[in-house]
Amino acid sequence: MRRSKADQDPTTWLPPATGYRCQYVIDWVADKTGWRLSIDAGEEAALSQVLSHCPNTPVTVTLAR
Repeated sequence: MRRSKADQDPTTWLPPATGYRCQYVIDWVADKTGWRLSIDAGEEAALSQVLSHCPNTPVTVTLAR
């Protein structure tokens, strides 16, 4: 059974367009932080791997109420 993108996190799905991956994971981190959601070890490793190719890219977080 094929899972939809909405059912997956960066450990199992990243945008096929490699040029968009930095923005995707930056948005992922900002959303998780803004909603005070945890990131598991696998997710952290996947995010770190992508972000290692995104030097000096700021992450803007808006905290949810």
